[in-house]
Amino acid sequence: MWVLPRLLPRRPASSPYFHPSGSCRSVNPKPTGSDFCGVIYRAFSCQQRDSNFRLPPPHPATMNIFRLTGDLSHLAAIIILLLKIWKSRSCAGISGKSQILFALVFTTRYLDLLTSFISLYNTSMKVIYIGCSYATVYLIYMKFRATYDGNHDSFRVEFLVVPVGGLAVLINHDFSPLEILWTFSIYLESVAILPQLFMISKTGEAETITTHYLFCLGLYRALYLFNWIWRFYFEGFFDMIAIVAGVVQTVLYCDFFYLYVTKVLKGKKLSLPA
Repeated sequence: MWVLPRLLPRRPASSPYFHPSGSCRSVNPKPTGSDFCGVIYRAFSCQQRDSNFRLPPPHPATMNIFRLTGDLSHLAAIIILLLKIWKSRSCAGISGKSQILFALVFTTRYLDLLTSFISLYNTSMKVIYIGCSYATVYLIYMKFRATYDGNHDSFRVEFLVVPVGGLAVLINHDFSPLEILWTFSIYLESVAILPQLFMISKTGEAETITTHYLFCLGLYRALYLFNWIWRFYFEGFFDMIAIVAGVVQTVLYCDFFYLYVTKVLKGKKLSLPA
């Protein structure tokens, strides 16, 4: 089993904030000198099987402008989608499978709501994300089911969930149930938008409001890339799992970003190559 260490900050963070959307739930003081080498060595060696080996106790992560705007962009995407469905009384053009995957992402990522409290901001955002994701699934599959285009929403999600689950078991920061589920959520979020993009490619177009939702969702992940750069430079923090998954997710949006700028912002309808 591969357990990847986090490279942790030089000092405990002073802020009570904790980012709900992003990749790492906590930040620890960075070991120095031989202590740091010892942590890295033991994390990759057979000593990781020793139940007495633990990383240093966590400290809350600091807030920065990229993380805050990323969270707000993520929240805006969710609100745009809910308003689109509710006002139009239709979920046409929306992938229900993508929304189920996002609900699964938030559920597995925020199980720590049952075990810890970090800040009111942290808890509120987590509850909002979970509540809105299940509300969206309810609107698609229950209230406005008659408008749901299941024929075009045909992506095989098991081809995402099963490999992601296996990867989370094999590569994680700590081989424990909560940590594996958190890692699973990070991996799954990076590909959860694929059923939506696949649906757009099959229909050949997307409503303008749907493209705004996708743009805000992609912007959130792009802002988190800058957040990780900020944290590495100012806090010495580096999380390989989160960064690789985030890069994959951002790359999936690149083609969409190009079409959004060249078509939607010019008043044209968006379409993806079939």
